[in-house]
Amino acid sequence: MFRAVYDDLDQARQALQKDDAVGACVALMRATRTQRVLVACWESMNGMSVDEFVAFRHVLNDASGVQSFAYRGLEFAMGNRPPHHVESAYADGYKSLRIELSKPSVYDATLAYLARRGFVVPARCVEKVPWQQHEPDPLIEDVWLEIYHDPHKYSDEHRLAESLLEVAYQFSYWRGAHLLVVERMIGGKSGTGGSDGASWLREINEHRFFPELWTFRTRL
Repeated sequence: MFRAVYDDLDQARQALQKDDAVGACVALMRATRTQRVLVACWESMNGMSVDEFVAFRHVLNDASGVQSFAYRGLEFAMGNRPPHHVESAYADGYKSLRIELSKPSVYDATLAYLARRGFVVPARCVEKVPWQQHEPDPLIEDVWLEIYHDPHKYSDEHRLAESLLEVAYQFSYWRGAHLLVVERMIGGKSGTGGSDGASWLREINEHRFFPELWTFRTRL
């Protein structure tokens, strides 16, 4: 299902590159439907008692969904491209990840679209190399504020913003459900992929995709 979400995000990105905001929103809405299924999958795990889970956990070995190349590609597509993850992607030799890192993220494509529509997007946000992570910028908050102050005038951009935020919300919701299930099943043990388990998941839960779409609301 990670791949299904990725494919929809990729279609949204392609639509934005063609200045088709409506098409991008349709693809983003499809992505959120699959994301809701991913969130619901945690309920199956949540129905087990801890002793039932421990009885087969050894079968998982070092398997970890959040450390798989499919999941990493999804995060890259959405714009979470921290340097150490980028370096690992190149070192691990996954062709699909290298291809993804050669493309702008969905958020990068969004900002480039807004710049072409005449909004004052800082050049550094649209001219950076694709593999670099977007850094939050108050000037991007100004762009979203302009759109939300007149949603009828900027109806396509407003709908795009809401569609993006729903994708980001569902992703964070999935992470939160993951954390709770992990705490319920393994407590403070290490994760299956060798991570620090719940403590690592708590840290990553603080991350937000499309950051200015969250932070500008304080100023609205």
